[in-house]
Amino acid sequence: MTQLIIAAAQSISIAGDLAGNIVWHQRFMQVAAEQGVQLLVFPELSLTGYERGLAAELANAPDAAVLQPLRNFAREIGVTTVVGMPIRLSEGSQVLIGALVLGADGSLGVYSKQHLHPGEEVAFAPGAGGAPLTIGADTIALAVCADFCHASHAAAAAQQGADVYAAGVLITENGYAPDTTLLQGYASTHSMVVLMANHGGTTGGWESAGRSAIWASDGSLIVAAPGTGNVMVVARRSTDGWTGQIVTVAEV
Repeated sequence: MTQLIIAAAQSISIAGDLAGNIVWHQRFMQVAAEQGVQLLVFPELSLTGYERGLAAELANAPDAAVLQPLRNFAREIGVTTVVGMPIRLSEGSQVLIGALVLGADGSLGVYSKQHLHPGEEVAFAPGAGGAPLTIGADTIALAVCADFCHASHAAAAAQQGADVYAAGVLITENGYAPDTTLLQGYASTHSMVVLMANHGGTTGGWESAGRSAIWASDGSLIVAAPGTGNVMVVARRSTDGWTGQIVTVAEV
């Protein structure tokens, strides 16, 4: 079994501040590189915050120049990074909830949230998902929040040969128990490692529960954040199996 190091970036977004959030994302990415992380996943809409009222104003094309520094940094440090933001696939098109894959090789992948949460339709249109990504010998399928509430979504990921199901989310305290039960169930049902990257604090008027987590392919918990705050939840696979670590990410 080859080594694999993946991490959930439990970040606190600055509402509507794309430039400030880019800097903060780079800080997480730097810490991830220091930990040897190969895949780093941020929460839903991490680059803007979960700000539905600002989504149309803040939406960018996936290859927008404003995002180039993040793409360059991912390549420079060698960490494939999944970031969340509102996107338009063409000028004037509908706004989607995007998860952009900034490849360690300089590539750019686009995943758009397929299943909207009730109320999101006022700001967003349903997306079309996206292709799995590859890290070494592993296949990673992406999800954004309400996507995973549909069992067919995780089943489709498994059918595509996914070894890892990675979801960027916003989950509150009330939703945490049922949502993590679903995710843990997908791990054991489909023999996939499941990663959940939740927001580290309040965003868009919602109090996130934090407690980002990673489950092994038998459904056992590898590691979970103890609460909210800016932390990185890291899981390492070696020939001896999985180990987990929580890394606090402080401002420099």
